[in-house]
Amino acid sequence: MQIRIQTFTVNKRFPLTISRGTTAQTTNVWVEIESDGIVGWGEASPFAIGEQRQTTESILAALQSVAPALEKFSPFDRQEIEQFSIASQLPSAARAALDVALHDWLGKKAGLPLWKMWGLNRDRIVPTSVTVGINTPEAAVGRVRDWVNYIDAKVLKVKLGNPEGIESDRAMFAAVRQAAPSAKISVDANGGWSLSDAVKMCEWLAEHGVVYVEQPLPPGQEESLLPLKQKSPLPIFVDESCFTSRDIPKLADRVDGINIKLMKSGGLSEAIRTIHTARSHHLQVMFGCYSDSSLANTALSHLSPLADYLDLDSHLNLIDDPFTGAIIENGCLRPNDLPGLGINRF
Repeated sequence: MQIRIQTFTVNKRFPLTISRGTTAQTTNVWVEIESDGIVGWGEASPFAIGEQRQTTESILAALQSVAPALEKFSPFDRQEIEQFSIASQLPSAARAALDVALHDWLGKKAGLPLWKMWGLNRDRIVPTSVTVGINTPEAAVGRVRDWVNYIDAKVLKVKLGNPEGIESDRAMFAAVRQAAPSAKISVDANGGWSLSDAVKMCEWLAEHGVVYVEQPLPPGQEESLLPLKQKSPLPIFVDESCFTSRDIPKLADRVDGINIKLMKSGGLSEAIRTIHTARSHHLQVMFGCYSDSSLANTALSHLSPLADYLDLDSHLNLIDDPFTGAIIENGCLRPNDLPGLGINRF
């Protein structure tokens, strides 16, 4: 099989601020795998969690270093390719790009969309949330109105963990709730709270109709999740504390759910394992994204019938997304009937 690798840059319509900083532009990596006249597409996007930093440059260099060795494989050799990628210490985002491209190739070879190959029901896909980043109360309200006008958003994810403290969080959240009184709202602190602040905020947010709280504590403080869960009236989900299925057993007694992202997990293959592992531990499942284009978000949309909550909105905030794929219908991101991922390029 032949492998082609290139980068593309995407710009956000609205810069996104979380507890760790602001992102307005990213350069992602596009992978093409060709065999038998069929081309499969995959994407890697950079991200950083603590000391875990997967930059565009490191992802690109890793893929370029293994591309010659991968050419001996067939796209049918997905298990062997995955083990080779792990042994070669490829960053998880690089593995994700390869794995998604292999799945896309297989679907195109079979002439079927992935959701149909997996026997999934698109009618079970729940609406995706759209994200309101940390900002002033006035700016946050403006962002809510932008989303409502754009896709009639009814599910919001509000980023909290403001470095200025929980009073700033409360002021911004109160403004968002007033602007969207009927919306379902979850909160993501991106590890921006201490244990004591997390307890206070979970109690306060429960009074304001929040559905769940995501990553209230910094990664590395997983021991404190247990006393938080015991005191919190809201379900606790983790994102930065959970990369793959192997992380779940040690988290299962202290959280209610986990956030699966392609770039953390290493692709659709590990995402499936993570879903089943979470279910076996009686945990709920949500899907999330980084600065992913329609390519990566469409890939996860094929598995979306298996998720309880979805946060696949990053491509909706891009002014120059080079791909088209899954579309928004009644707030739900639905994959189409085209073979493989069902992705086209402008």
